[in-house]
Amino acid sequence: MRTAECLTAALLVLAFSADARPVAAGMLSGADAMSSSIMQHNQTSFSGLSARLRLKPAPGLDGFEVMPGLEYWRTTTTVPIYDIRSQRRDATLGIDARYRFQTGGWSPYLGGGFAIHFLSSEIQAPMLGVPSESKSIMKGGLDALGGLSFPLAGAFESFLEVKYHAVSDYEQLKLSWGLAFNMK
Repeated sequence: MRTAECLTAALLVLAFSADARPVAAGMLSGADAMSSSIMQHNQTSFSGLSARLRLKPAPGLDGFEVMPGLEYWRTTTTVPIYDIRSQRRDATLGIDARYRFQTGGWSPYLGGGFAIHFLSSEIQAPMLGVPSESKSIMKGGLDALGGLSFPLAGAFESFLEVKYHAVSDYEQLKLSWGLAFNMK
């Protein structure tokens, strides 16, 4: 299955498996969108995008949030003189839990979770005898994150985050900047 098809299937599963009653009862605490610089094991850095929801697991657990999310990156490299083109992609479906420390103004947070990575690599090098090859795999792995959020205006805040994905042979470190919308 191609990455776009996997991504679509994952979104549909997430959308149709969610129970609307908890969200209607005030479980949804916000939504985040972010841009990331990704450093993958033995690779140069590249950019990615992600989005996630923030859910409060229970009324009495102030500071704790559960965050289902979707992350995506793609990088392409070309070497025209040798007619080489390569492309790598990762669509990640994950869930994290974090604790936001209650402070005035800026709020640091720590968390972790689990994610499934839909990884794909393609190469075209006809001059080297490789007209077109591709490989797709799916791997799961734990992740750890930490960050700092700071208020902007009204329900909006901005945040900086560091996230490490422990995926065997594909470890990733992500430095992200994001925009958050908080439900009140």
